[in-house]
Amino acid sequence: MTRTATDPSWFTRSRLGLFVHWGIYSLAARHEWVKTRERITEADYQPYFDHFDPDLYDPRQWARDAKAAGMEYAVITTKHHDGFCLFETDLTHYKAPNTPAGRDLIRPFVEACRAEGLKIGFYYSLIDWHHPDYTIDGHHPRRDDMEARALDHERDMSRYRDYLHGQVRELMTNYGQIDVLWLDFSYSWRDWGWSKGKGKDDWDAERLLDMVRDLHPNILVNNRSEVPQDFHTPEQYQPRAWMHVDGKPVMWEACQTLNGSWGYDRDNLDWKSPGLLIRMLVDGVSKGGNLLLNVGPTARGEFDPRARATLASIGSWMHHHSRSIRGCTQAPEEFVTPPDCRYTWNPATGRLYVHLFAWPFRHLFLDGLGDRVAYAQFLHDGSEVRRTEYEDAGHFPTARADAAVLALPIQPPAGVEVPVIEVFLHPE
Repeated sequence: MTRTATDPSWFTRSRLGLFVHWGIYSLAARHEWVKTRERITEADYQPYFDHFDPDLYDPRQWARDAKAAGMEYAVITTKHHDGFCLFETDLTHYKAPNTPAGRDLIRPFVEACRAEGLKIGFYYSLIDWHHPDYTIDGHHPRRDDMEARALDHERDMSRYRDYLHGQVRELMTNYGQIDVLWLDFSYSWRDWGWSKGKGKDDWDAERLLDMVRDLHPNILVNNRSEVPQDFHTPEQYQPRAWMHVDGKPVMWEACQTLNGSWGYDRDNLDWKSPGLLIRMLVDGVSKGGNLLLNVGPTARGEFDPRARATLASIGSWMHHHSRSIRGCTQAPEEFVTPPDCRYTWNPATGRLYVHLFAWPFRHLFLDGLGDRVAYAQFLHDGSEVRRTEYEDAGHFPTARADAAVLALPIQPPAGVEVPVIEVFLHPE
């Protein structure tokens, strides 16, 4: 049941989105999987529920930060694997309105994003370590609790399925138009000997997705239910090429963290530099993909200052270079990318963008484009990048005869994380 939205063009045009992982695990501040990593019992996890009071939560600021970073859509965790819900639901007491927060935290996020013109995405965990009918497996926090495992036969996944479907229906019904449903995740291939992983049959994914499509015919859904849908989601790695399934290219979106953790992780210092993240964005677009970049807010409801600084740096670069990202994709195969560069291509304008990951000495060779380049300019300031023509081919004895040669200054542009040359081409 592969179902593609009527018009996914907004998604492939946007290219950059915000991912938000937020929940009561932000109080623990040591990874969103802390409950299972540390085998925390329900009783020992309860203080995070009891003390969840995000008094500084300002989703308008989150949305402004995303917009300023050049993002055009935002996806937030409505429920993560620990089972805690940020939204108002009639199906559990394990929700934000019953904490000191005292309210639905998803609705103001949706309203803030819409006010900034951002598309809305809901992440929903298929997994639930809190629900009493979710059977214990090798990912479950109680996997080493022999007494709990002995009583696992009393758990009923059919009751959990009803709960899962009911909550997704609430999310698809109570918040207006939803543009993305990000389900997470299936693992039916896992086998721990004493238990097996869970997949589409456990979720009754076919029926679930039929319901979602009935409520939102144009929604985009990811691939993690084990039922082929609209886009694939490589996590924490960069694909080497445009992703293909059964020999055909597919829509894809790499989801990446700022520091290796999705939820707020106070002591994690593996922060990626803005330059690296910009190169990851460019690299993905050059292979036909999107980047969904994650921020894990604090327990008080703020983006970490380091996260905000990174988003601001990305936004500064996007302010001048978004033309090389939005609406762009992989360049035609006949275009040979220079070393240490990435090409992106805008099929609507016919413009080629050269992203320089390393600064070459004086000359940039665009093989195969000798008779195609009409004009070239730096994108950050619109200054011309001149072609070099030599009567004596001996100046470039190793250059291809069909190469366009661009003359570069000795120094790269000051303060530009990734310089970009916009190339205007003669029609073929």
